[in-house]
Amino acid sequence: MNEAPSLRSRFIGVFAYGLVRTLGALQTTTIVGLAKSETDPISIYCGWHGRSLLFANYFRRKSIGVIISNSNDGDIQAAIFRRLRYKVIRGSSGRGGERALVEAIRALKAGHSLAMTPDGPRGPSHELQPGVVMMARKTGAALVPVGISCSRRKLMRSWDRYMLPLPFGKARLIFGEPIHVAPNATDAEMESARLQLQSEINRLETEAERVCGHGAT
Repeated sequence: MNEAPSLRSRFIGVFAYGLVRTLGALQTTTIVGLAKSETDPISIYCGWHGRSLLFANYFRRKSIGVIISNSNDGDIQAAIFRRLRYKVIRGSSGRGGERALVEAIRALKAGHSLAMTPDGPRGPSHELQPGVVMMARKTGAALVPVGISCSRRKLMRSWDRYMLPLPFGKARLIFGEPIHVAPNATDAEMESARLQLQSEINRLETEAERVCGHGAT
């Protein structure tokens, strides 16, 4: 069982929530291709770790689930996402990973789509971990690649080059074609799906970067 978040984590979470909402409100956001994913009853939206803020703000209050690591930083993120009305599942590829996988599969089977940063929480950046493909095979959920950028931003010096949107910019979220994994998929087929999803997220992010006036990531 998770320990209750500290007073410090709750305080920072409240402040960060306000920052997320303010920065999101000060963006002009364009959504491209989302309708393609809405034909599937449940989806797992996949974008890289460093681009999560814009997605988190735009899709608030839609009962989407997120997996957040069992860590001090995770406590802060959990406080933010709960205030944004996401279904929070604690765990990662490290601590609590197996329990988080079970809870995520349960949420998908109950009809909740998920938003994932499949290169997180520690990287390597832009390298897709296999757990998300396993979730898709077990639940039938569609894997939806997402490329995200904005015109005015600051890229942090973190492992994921976290993108902090600056006020009065233009943001773009580009959704790709859903990828489906058969329930009887072989290991080779799952690896093929993993590489396809990884490639598509990179392609869509490069396109979002171009449209927003930046070079390749």
